[in-house]
Amino acid sequence: MDVTQGMMDTPNVTKPPFNPICRSRQAPYAHEIIEQLDITGMLLFAILTFMTLVAVLVFLEEAFYIYRKLSGTKRTLIIWVNSAAPVIAVTCCVGMWIPRSTMFTDFTASLFLAVLIHKFQMLLVSECGGKRGFLSRFSESKLQLNTGPLCCCCVCFPKKNIHSRTLFILKLGTFQFLLLRPVLMFLAVVLWTNGTFAIGDSRAQSATIYINVLVGVITITALWAVGVMFNLVRPSLVEVQIISKFACYQFIVILSQLQTSIINILGTTGVISCVPPLPGPSRASYMNQQLLIMEMFLTTVITRMLYRRRYEEKPALSEDEETKDNLQNSTLCLNGKVIDEGPQKV
Repeated sequence: MDVTQGMMDTPNVTKPPFNPICRSRQAPYAHEIIEQLDITGMLLFAILTFMTLVAVLVFLEEAFYIYRKLSGTKRTLIIWVNSAAPVIAVTCCVGMWIPRSTMFTDFTASLFLAVLIHKFQMLLVSECGGKRGFLSRFSESKLQLNTGPLCCCCVCFPKKNIHSRTLFILKLGTFQFLLLRPVLMFLAVVLWTNGTFAIGDSRAQSATIYINVLVGVITITALWAVGVMFNLVRPSLVEVQIISKFACYQFIVILSQLQTSIINILGTTGVISCVPPLPGPSRASYMNQQLLIMEMFLTTVITRMLYRRRYEEKPALSEDEETKDNLQNSTLCLNGKVIDEGPQKV
């Protein structure tokens, strides 16, 4: 009698309280997603795929135009900056169709994001006439260091003089992100294959939290270096719509980083619930990928409008001199100083 009463109190004792898919938290295979699509889902997939294709075609047309109209280092920089949004759209489209490829598509998107941040900073220098033009234009100015997102509250920071070493340190701030971000993402993919890394895992014994903290530190450092340089060159580059270009650059960075992090946290904590065949974290990534496709499509169109014009090349610096100048910027002495002009005297 007691046993019967106990079974009546727990009528679902023989049934699992959750769907096994939701408990496993593993992303489904591509065929499982396709089989579950209704008419609305198929229409949505078709529209998003079409938007991705259009974004790629718009970028290719823009890259061909810039390649014909411009020459020198600036041409390469503009093409790299314009490539970030369509590449992120492509990676999101692949992740939408093949959910288990999310780690690999995130790795590719992170690589292009790192390139975008570094190349945009180089574009700011190139718009000022290269390194020599930049130093000659701002040699009498002061560098304001209390700039977001790293030091916006540090109003006590002194203003620094601008010289070749200052410019090198600012370039190093974005170059470290270009170098370390792919390395950390590659390590995350390797640990993910071993089951050690999981998106949204905040346990102390997991490698996820440590990798995310390192990624956050190097990202904030790189954004700070770009922000410091942008505040310096903004008044003198109004004629090339540098404010609108910087807004598009920030739009890509914020959406691909902050939006993705917030949605992944919502999926991990259960705010975005499991809907078979998608568990909570996979459904969060699924929603984020669809949003990013639409956002990157709009960004690609806007950047085309901003960059599709004839740039007047500054005659003060030839292409060979710019190449030599860039090689000098990337060289360090054993004592940590920059090689400016020729070999150093011993």
